[in-house]
Order: sequence, then structure tokens, then C-alpha cells
Amino acid sequence: MPVTRRQRAAAPGGALARLPNLGPASAAMLHAAGITTPEQLRVLGSVAAYVRVRRSGVWVSLNLLWALEGALCGLPWQTVAQEHRTSLLLALDAMEPAKGARVPAQG
Repeated sequence: MPVTRRQRAAAPGGALARLPNLGPASAAMLHAAGITTPEQLRVLGSVAAYVRVRRSGVWVSLNLLWALEGALCGLPWQTVAQEHRTSLLLALDAMEPAKGARVPAQG
């Protein structure tokens, strides 16, 4: 039986789960990372929110990044994955360099 809007609203993460492209599982991941409202997600942005979820210890794929960006811009995640992939990956790389990559010393 499909989940109704009323059930989503009453469930933990209901407001997040009502955003386009997000559902209860995505909302639970965001909650685990300390992101509990759509406003917090908007302020952080998709890339920072994705990084926070990853750093919370939850394994996620890049599909979550596409879904988060789509939720914020009102686009289907598939469109985001095709049309915004490069810019999102560059922003992600700037925020979280690949493991083993040398990070320049600041000073």
C-alpha cells in the first residue's frame, strides 16, 4: 500500500520527505546528519548536505546528491544527473578531496 501525504507528514522527516525526489529513506539519512528541515537543507545546499550525510557514517551513492539538488531546484534527479553532474562533482571535489589526494597546506 503506498504511503499517503498525511502519513509522510506525520512520519519523522515528513517535511523533508515531501520535497521532490526525496522520500523517507533520504529524510532519515538527512536526519542522521543533523539536517531536519527543508530550510536547513536550503541554507546548506545540496553539496554540503551530501557531504554531511557521508560524514555521518551513512553510505550513500551520488544519486542522493542528484536528488538533493533536484529537491532544491524542482528538477527530477535524472535531469540533474545529466545536466548538472559536472558542476556538482566539481563542487563536491572542492569540498571533499578524493581519498589519498594531497591537500595543499594553508599558511
